[in-house]
Amino acid sequence: MSAAPAPAPLSQTDIGAVRRLEDAIAGVIRGKPEAIRAAVVTLLSRGHLLIEDIPGVGKTTLARTLAAALGGTFRRIQFTSDLLPSDIVGVSIYDQNGKVFELKRGPIFANVVLADEINRTTPRTQSALLEAMSEGQVSIDDATHELPRPFMVIATQNPSEHYGTYPLPESQMDRFLLRVSLGYPQKSIERELLRERHGADPVASVQPVVDLAAVTKLQDSVESIRVDDALLDYAMHIVEETRRHPAIGVGISTRGALAWYRAAQAAALAAGRDFAIPDDIKSLAVPCLAHRLVLAQAHDSLGRARTDSERLITEIVGRVAVPT
Repeated sequence: MSAAPAPAPLSQTDIGAVRRLEDAIAGVIRGKPEAIRAAVVTLLSRGHLLIEDIPGVGKTTLARTLAAALGGTFRRIQFTSDLLPSDIVGVSIYDQNGKVFELKRGPIFANVVLADEINRTTPRTQSALLEAMSEGQVSIDDATHELPRPFMVIATQNPSEHYGTYPLPESQMDRFLLRVSLGYPQKSIERELLRERHGADPVASVQPVVDLAAVTKLQDSVESIRVDDALLDYAMHIVEETRRHPAIGVGISTRGALAWYRAAQAAALAAGRDFAIPDDIKSLAVPCLAHRLVLAQAHDSLGRARTDSERLITEIVGRVAVPT
């Protein structure tokens, strides 16, 4: 059996594609370079992004802008309590004329899927995303259907509102590569937005700056990013600390460690390097690991649980020696 071909080395063309993508998003999402980089890193990692924040700070706009800059298909699913799994993945309908079942594809068949207010639907419907997010495919009746490539889910939820919501289970949270928040813009930037927007849709003017084939090539190139053994040991030390910490009931899983490793590779590529450095690992520790923790003590507030998990990851990273 022949070995798989080695990933292509990083080139200036690859770096230029990442810059164009980030610049296109930054033209709409002003003053949020960390959130934009997180979205791009998630895309390059073949991962999925969870944005937790209050309404009206640009969560949906970020997803729409990313899809527009890619030139790919975009679908928005508004999650509600009466949404069914078939509303997401699709359903087979019997065609009486042709005497066959015909697949009516759901909105999951897109390059970028926005799962808006994902915690407002039932666990049964939330679970319809699990196979798609893990394997890039969906099963309908007795058939398996591949999803478009690239494929990315961007989900949103409001951490300060709990009425009529269904908290995401650990298995669902673990499918998200990164969890981020946008926050309010700086005063000067918000003033510019008020002056310039005048109710117009800023995403309407965004043109594709990379094609889907280039994105797929970038995703393949992530595998060629070098990670020194000392960095790997550093990351594993942090992962092991989460499994021993008395305040943490369930630490980082092997899947979480693999996701962190690949995200660090993608961050290096996004920075224009073909090798990872300690900052690639450290900067992604909180957004990549905190939402995967299960705390030992039950919490009655999603916001409080998030704050505590992020504090614990920050504490662990702070006491583990960084390799030189």
